[in-house]
Amino acid sequence: MKLHLLAGVSAGVILLAAGQAFAAEVAAAAAAETANVEEVVVYGAGESRQVQALPIREIEQAVPGTSPIKLVAMLPGVNFQSADAFGTYEWSTRISIRGFNQNQLGFTLDGVPLGDMSYGNFNGLHISRAIASEDLGKVELAQGAGSLETASSSNLGGSLKFLSRNPSDVFGVYAAATYGSNNLWRGFVRLDTGVLPTGGRAYISIADQEADKWKGVGKQKQQQVDFKVVQPLGDYTLTGFYDWSRRRENDYQDLSLEMLNRLGYKWDNNSGAYADAVQIARAYQTAANFAGPTPSLDGNGCYTGQGANPYPKPVKCVDDTYFDASGLRNDDLWALTLAGPVGPLKGSATIYSHRNAGQGTWYTPYVASPNYGVAGATTDNAPLSVRTTEYTIDRRGVIAGATWDVGDHHVSFGGWYEDNDFNQARRFYGLNLAAPQRSSLNFMRGPFFTQWAYAFNTKTTQLYVEDQWTITDAVKINAGFKSLRVEDSATTVTGAPNITGSITSKDGFLPQVGVTWKVDRDHELFAGYTENLRAFGAAHTGLSPFATNQAGFDVIIGKTKLASGQTLTLKPETSKTFEAGWRFRFPNVTGVAAVYYVKFDNRLIGTSTGAGIVGNPTILANVGAVTSKGFEAAATWTITPAWSLIGSYAYGDSTYDNDVRDPSSGAVTHAISGKTTVDSPKHLGNLELAYDQDGWFGRVGAHYTSKRFFTYTNDQSVPGRTTVDLTAGYRFSGEGLTKGLEIQANVTNLLDTRYIATIGSNGYGYSGDNQTLLPGAPREVFVSLRKQF
Repeated sequence: MKLHLLAGVSAGVILLAAGQAFAAEVAAAAAAETANVEEVVVYGAGESRQVQALPIREIEQAVPGTSPIKLVAMLPGVNFQSADAFGTYEWSTRISIRGFNQNQLGFTLDGVPLGDMSYGNFNGLHISRAIASEDLGKVELAQGAGSLETASSSNLGGSLKFLSRNPSDVFGVYAAATYGSNNLWRGFVRLDTGVLPTGGRAYISIADQEADKWKGVGKQKQQQVDFKVVQPLGDYTLTGFYDWSRRRENDYQDLSLEMLNRLGYKWDNNSGAYADAVQIARAYQTAANFAGPTPSLDGNGCYTGQGANPYPKPVKCVDDTYFDASGLRNDDLWALTLAGPVGPLKGSATIYSHRNAGQGTWYTPYVASPNYGVAGATTDNAPLSVRTTEYTIDRRGVIAGATWDVGDHHVSFGGWYEDNDFNQARRFYGLNLAAPQRSSLNFMRGPFFTQWAYAFNTKTTQLYVEDQWTITDAVKINAGFKSLRVEDSATTVTGAPNITGSITSKDGFLPQVGVTWKVDRDHELFAGYTENLRAFGAAHTGLSPFATNQAGFDVIIGKTKLASGQTLTLKPETSKTFEAGWRFRFPNVTGVAAVYYVKFDNRLIGTSTGAGIVGNPTILANVGAVTSKGFEAAATWTITPAWSLIGSYAYGDSTYDNDVRDPSSGAVTHAISGKTTVDSPKHLGNLELAYDQDGWFGRVGAHYTSKRFFTYTNDQSVPGRTTVDLTAGYRFSGEGLTKGLEIQANVTNLLDTRYIATIGSNGYGYSGDNQTLLPGAPREVFVSLRKQF
């Protein structure tokens, strides 16, 4: 019998924890003060940085299937957005921290790098594909700077470390099923072997999820298998992990403010109306075949009001709606870790591999199928076609580290090396006029045209060393640095523009220093300073030095001079972060307060090189700095053994320091100095009331996000909003069939608030409205059953 499991939002999960020693201390105090009542939230100590974590107990209380990234949305300073209730729709999923967006953060699973988790990731995969949420053991967030050993070349800002749960010592089966809004079905089953004759333990789990989109026509589907084994080998431990994931998701239509006002909150792709899609594409193709725009359509393919509207009502522009679009991803990820003593050292070494095949599809009205207009043709004769961006990743790596305790010093050192082959292509596939013969949820085969295809290689080397000096029982100082070198190269396989060359990001000394002072058993002060670098990306899309032509690339690497005679030396983005804070505990109240100051230099942006380069290609250029400063606080009030109140607040001020200038003439092209960085709300607030006693449990949580800008000049924004989520359930006790049984209901967006979730889905413009917004999901209801055998 197939079981299904809820993948909705457990918005009430808020955990701020870091450091096992302080967690144990707080738990002991709570036991004495509240008659063995377990702390709802524990705040870490011993770190010289702002760090919190979600331990396994709290993850297990979240709705299974929820994106692990969404679980940290209630932590201070975290701006998380997604157009779906689960936080798993990758095109829309965004997280930003202290003004740094997703591709400027670092992400790892059991130490294995996940890249920057951006859509179309060239060097990793999204966490929702790397592990099922039910198999997570812990999530650790560092808002300002990750630890030196973090295997990431993109963590200018914070980092998220995901840890998988360990197999149980006891044989057992865990199963769960969920049904809810939009025909959501999710099933999850995990088998724990218990201790095997070899002394090892293992588990294997299977997850299967499918749901309709909350608007329009389409599916969101994923199948996943996780396997983990822990095997003692004398003084050593061998740990292996494998993840198999197959994800298929139909896209929502990106909207602008004008489209939202004209077409409505629930406007989407016209996937159920192929005749309308053909009519739209035919009208555009007819206009495009003229020397200039027709009287009824302007140069952007929009109806001018003259003559009859060639589009089906209420469509006025060719980009108002597309027939379909999707994201398809196949991933296989594995890692082996051997840990144990090496003389006086405690060491570990991990080897890993990740292979990915992916396609992003778009049914485009801009390019007709090859037989369109051909007399007598019955196949590939539609006025539209399918455009894909195709990816393959094949990366291998090794991570090693060791610690050495010498007197009052705890020394750690290690390194990371990765060799990544990334292939990327842009292809077009034909469609039949009568009916589409291709499904957007299947990989496309048999293209009629390959616009371009490139082969990229990235070699990453990182080394680090750190010393933690315990000066007294109350004072600790940590100091260390890492060295990072990333070599990117590109070769053109076919098509245009031709790009061949290489570029290197490197810095041999990226320091990190900090101090903690435990004032007494209830109060601790901390401060830290970190420098980081974000390496260039290796792709023909996005913010990459290879997203240009050969002439543009030659300017970037200094091979060709600008028209002014200057040589442009592109530099990787860097950051300098200072943070300080206070961790406190009073009777029934625990929490943390922190301040930070960040200087982000060498900001990269695509810009024109002027007339000195043939074809005026768009290339990357350094356009100045960003300054971010702010305040974060969070606290938990244990009102009674059953009731608790949890709150967090963050104020952030992140602004551009410089105007954008033409790299050749130096003239100001865009005046943005002093403007707020895009997608950086000044205020983030969370408040949650939780209850847990005698089997009954529940949470109601509110999340506030203030106004956000989606243009660099701040002339366009989306308003602030507050959303509320509700969780309620009962855990059965006793023997028999009800033993280990749990029922849970979740309501996401309880007040059915209409709001814009994702901004920047198609990037950010300097000014003016832009089709780059995605509304958040309306109220949705789910019911889950869980059973531990």
